[in-house]
Amino acid sequence: MIGGITGSQDISYMLLSGFFVFFMQAGFAMLCAGSVRSKNVMNILIKNVLDACIGCMAYFCFGWAISYGTKDSSSFSGEFAGEGWFFLAKGDHDASFTNWHNFFFQWAFTAAAATITSGAMAERTAFQAYIAYSIILSGFVYPVVVHWIWDTAGWLCNWKTDKDGNDDTLNGVGMHDFAGSGVVHMTGGIAGLMGAAIVGPRTGRFDASGRPMAMPGHNAALVVLGTFILWVGWYGFNPGSVLAITGDAAVSVARVCVTTTLAAASGGIGAMILNYSLYKVWDLVAVCNGVLAGLVSITAGAYALQPWAAILSGFVGSVVLWASSKLLLKLKIDDPLEAFPVHGACGAWGCIAVGLFADEKLLGNENYGALLGGGGKLLGNQILGICVITLWVSVTIGGLFFTLKMFGMLRASAEEEAAGLDESKHGGSAYNMEPSKV
Repeated sequence: MIGGITGSQDISYMLLSGFFVFFMQAGFAMLCAGSVRSKNVMNILIKNVLDACIGCMAYFCFGWAISYGTKDSSSFSGEFAGEGWFFLAKGDHDASFTNWHNFFFQWAFTAAAATITSGAMAERTAFQAYIAYSIILSGFVYPVVVHWIWDTAGWLCNWKTDKDGNDDTLNGVGMHDFAGSGVVHMTGGIAGLMGAAIVGPRTGRFDASGRPMAMPGHNAALVVLGTFILWVGWYGFNPGSVLAITGDAAVSVARVCVTTTLAAASGGIGAMILNYSLYKVWDLVAVCNGVLAGLVSITAGAYALQPWAAILSGFVGSVVLWASSKLLLKLKIDDPLEAFPVHGACGAWGCIAVGLFADEKLLGNENYGALLGGGGKLLGNQILGICVITLWVSVTIGGLFFTLKMFGMLRASAEEEAAGLDESKHGGSAYNMEPSKV
């Protein structure tokens, strides 16, 4: 009886956390809408809505099976990808699918990864190209990364076991990415970087000499609203990844809430200080992006970092955000929402922060943070994980975008871009400003 109650509470907690993660789609929608020009608001919003729809179907058909599936109820999944439960169907299994709460929780993460990508390519990408990469990313590219790092059979998983149930982690520790700085945010951010680079900048973003020209978003209020919704949603993202709420897990959930909050706050403060020091402007949008950078930076280490390390991680994340944003401009890569700096670059930093600052007792492994005396094995694995995620996503999604470009299916026409994708593709403006004729 007690075991049944405990299990029900843990399942309920995971479902509630999944609701919070899914609500992050609303945050992404508001952030994206506020960060683009008014003539492209409906275009970016329909992409956010379809992230949930397409991501759900792709993950149902293929994603879950590649992430966690086994051929039958007693077999051991491969190290590269899962091998069963496509369409959540029995197949050769001797039991029906019952892992509903985990499927729902993981689907919410999948939708987030796809949404990150759409922001980097906003205002000039053809709609059919978006549909293509959303399917491929949600159904194949992202689930493979999930399997590597979060499935017990994955070759980088920090709780990897062999077929007999014995510890089989790489270098005795694996890669620690608690809630997805690498798995979710790097995957989405690098996919966005590849898309932004291959589709090219928005018309007028750089002048003839290569100097960037300002193209600010049309509504800072929506940016702030989206930021706060995402911050709230992160309390499903990170604490939910404890995967339980009963017993000692409740203390871990509370601690993860605190480290998540500290990193977000220090990221916002860091961005404010940095931008005022350099430009003498109290930049609202920069502070919002700094908060998000802090949240991404702590996502890998929310469980394994002490509060002081969480603050440092978030603060450094704001610097990584600024530096990577400037680098993109030097390379003439147009990323309207700074999706790669926030999610890709800060996601990589979040993984490295674990390798530097992971606490021995919290991590539960003798190979802990390098700067705390734990040696270099964990840090080496974290860097290896960053490299393989970058390579995998760049080759797969980059190949898709390059193919679409070859066939003239990646970018909207110059006329459509100039008129705005709302008018040319979605039947009108998101804002009906004409006076009523009634």
